[in-house]
Amino acid sequence: MGKKSANLAASKKTITDTALLLTITIVTFVIMYLVAIFGLGGGFKTFQAFFDLLNDKSALLIVSCGLSIVMITGGIDISVGGVIALVGMCCVIFMRDFGGSPFTALFVALAVGAAFGIVQGFLVAYLEIQPFIVTLAGMFFARGMTQIISSDHLNVEGNDAFDKILHAKIVIPGLGYVNNNDIYINAYIKIGVIVALVLVFVLFFMLQRTKLGRAFYAVGGNQQSALMLGINVKRTKFLSHLICSLLAGIAGYVFFITVGSGSGDNAMGYEMDAIASSIIGGTMLTGGVGNIIGTMFGVFSLSTIQKIVNAAGLGDPWWTGITRAAMLCLFLVLQSIILIRKNKGVKA
Repeated sequence: MGKKSANLAASKKTITDTALLLTITIVTFVIMYLVAIFGLGGGFKTFQAFFDLLNDKSALLIVSCGLSIVMITGGIDISVGGVIALVGMCCVIFMRDFGGSPFTALFVALAVGAAFGIVQGFLVAYLEIQPFIVTLAGMFFARGMTQIISSDHLNVEGNDAFDKILHAKIVIPGLGYVNNNDIYINAYIKIGVIVALVLVFVLFFMLQRTKLGRAFYAVGGNQQSALMLGINVKRTKFLSHLICSLLAGIAGYVFFITVGSGSGDNAMGYEMDAIASSIIGGTMLTGGVGNIIGTMFGVFSLSTIQKIVNAAGLGDPWWTGITRAAMLCLFLVLQSIILIRKNKGVKA
């Protein structure tokens, strides 16, 4: 009974930490966006301005969710940006040179993601190599393979089905705006946004309602306790890396149908943005705490910061970096405070 009570108390504590960090993330984003609306005006007042956060960063949202799952288990994956670039290049070559369709190209993307997930997951989970080292090698390999396939910027040409997907817009009735020429412009989202939001819902449900999701939290919270509860820690770690890489493959496909091209420079820095989004969204680097909804708002926050900096006339890229660093430091401090509070509770 004592052990069960302790486990129940630890579970409640984890839920409390997750809820607290999620609340802070959402409140921070709302305040930031309201300040942007009332302080900077025009570019933030329309619904389309908010939808563009999703249109521009749907691939980042998907891959950030994958990073959150790995980080919840106490790991890390910095290969995801390279996987996105490699997927885009493979899809271009497949469709341009082998007559592939946009539908079959999705399976190419999933195959690339699965290959990275299986190899990296095996090395991390079963050979117990540090995930940072394994995924660093994965990042170098993916970027290198992308350049080997082609060092040029490649486009898909003459594929009508792909052109329709590339330029497709899903109109949202009643939320448009009137531009400076008194012309009504419909609000819209792109196909990648639908994919991203569906995955957010599925992953949120998995983490909150399934045995596998609870295993991710348990392994990240305390591996020894997870073992005592009968959880297969190695398999859980393997699956977290596999899911993350599969999501990177899907993100690569979404990135591809958004920009319509393949390049070794695609998704440069996405691994860092994904990690930052997860942290800002309330996923703790120590593992055991995190929420997919928080990750989504973390992506929103990073995108909003970039738009605010640009709207304020600070177009130089270092200003965006400085403001992102400040926000990241703020949330790391908050996580440290929560971790200290948790440790005091354990000692008590």
